[in-house]
Amino acid sequence: MKQRHITTVCAVAACTFMLLQGQEAAPPTVYTAAQAEAGRAAFQSTCGKCHTGALLRRTGEPGELPPLDSLPPGMQEVVRGAGGKIPPLAGPDFMASWGARTTKELAVRIKEAVGGFPPQGTDQETYLNLTAYVLQANGALAGTQTLAPATAVQISSITAPATAQAQAPRAARGGRAARPPAPTRDPHTQGYVEATELTDGANPSPKQDGNFILGPTHPPAPEMTAQEDVPHGTIYNFNMESADSKFYSGVARDTNPAGQTGAPAGRGPRSISNHPAPYTRKVAVYVPKQYVAGTAAPLIVGADGPDQGLFTALDNLIAQHRVPVMIAVSIGNGSGDGPGSERGLEYDTMSGKYAEFVEAEVLPLVEKQYNVKLTKDPEGRATMGGSSGGSVAMAMAWFHPELYHRVLTYSGTYVNNQWPVNPEVPHGAWELHEHLILNSPVKPLRIWMEVGDRDNGGTGDVMHDWVVANENMAKVLAAKGYHYQFSFARNAGHTDRVVKQQTLPEALEYVWQGYSTAAPK
Repeated sequence: MKQRHITTVCAVAACTFMLLQGQEAAPPTVYTAAQAEAGRAAFQSTCGKCHTGALLRRTGEPGELPPLDSLPPGMQEVVRGAGGKIPPLAGPDFMASWGARTTKELAVRIKEAVGGFPPQGTDQETYLNLTAYVLQANGALAGTQTLAPATAVQISSITAPATAQAQAPRAARGGRAARPPAPTRDPHTQGYVEATELTDGANPSPKQDGNFILGPTHPPAPEMTAQEDVPHGTIYNFNMESADSKFYSGVARDTNPAGQTGAPAGRGPRSISNHPAPYTRKVAVYVPKQYVAGTAAPLIVGADGPDQGLFTALDNLIAQHRVPVMIAVSIGNGSGDGPGSERGLEYDTMSGKYAEFVEAEVLPLVEKQYNVKLTKDPEGRATMGGSSGGSVAMAMAWFHPELYHRVLTYSGTYVNNQWPVNPEVPHGAWELHEHLILNSPVKPLRIWMEVGDRDNGGTGDVMHDWVVANENMAKVLAAKGYHYQFSFARNAGHTDRVVKQQTLPEALEYVWQGYSTAAPK
């Protein structure tokens, strides 16, 4: 049973983390036919819900794809980064994302995805077999050399362009044009903030404000790996039902809208409607070993939880006295994604409602069920999230600075994604840098942000361009004199997992500057 679970997790992870750069062509062989065949068997038995036998994404007809919230957290991130669609693993779109990267990077990405799941171990053979199968599907030929963890060959140099191009007609079977890949943005583009270029693989100092450019290689920080010689916190999990909430009763976007419009300004017309739909929300609570019962602990509230990477980083950083002894509350969204969904309603709405929900319905349960006390001091409270989880993290602190002073975001959705439209903030989270921050007195916030050079957008709709939005955030925060740190990551996509692996410990340390790291007594 254990082996079956490992194979499933590896295969699902392989189905998700395949999005990132260029194309070419040439001959070497790096895997065996037996590896590709084993990968095909594992893939077909586990990934068929989301992909066809040709590794292309399915058309997404009603009922054909599983609910987003039923997928592993890592896969949810990739689907959101691909505009709510399952990304294809073969053909021009895949090669545009992965052609310039290496077989080792592809295998490592799959392995890292597996590392975010419950600790049943890593089935190295299975993830290498899946890598071989994906390479074969994109025109790479089998040979006598066995694909190994150390094999590092540029993917475009071993795939045949004709094979990839032959996939193109299949990609159109669903009757819809493929989402254009995000272009690679230059951090020195005119109009972007001036930034300090760092040595490849380096992070900025956690004591420095300002703008920084991360190099194209993203080695994981040592604090992102569990260490045997440090105290380990306890992780508790519980569920919340929509029927019990006075704030969010639950909605789901209609697959076939009934002619209802309401596109955010600046975007093309679209029909959106939704209907009531119940949800179950997952919540994970991390209580560090060093917590002293009865003391008021600082806390960090995370979106789209649970977040095992955060908990591992906290184990190590707390032990090193680099961040305070804090409790982490990692809250899952109410399902779906984008305008009209429950997640979109919670995260993309520019108001203080989500912070109020957390304060009234989540944190009291945490204190009651796990015998902890959470500080009311906003200096001891942080929020974090990626994508729309980042925009809601910012909204929580912006609209309720009496509750939160510290914010950490990856690929923050500071764009016009709000639905229904609110006349008071008609451009949704775009209003943060367009009007709200500029036109308001400085608030006591400390902010860390990241965006990738291949983040969402860049294809014409400026109000839906994540890079421009995050650049604008950095501009206005600097103009108003905020303490902030902004990292522009080269060779990185939307909420890129490897960038988070590299930067999260430093980001947490930056966000908690000025707060005592002494253990409570």
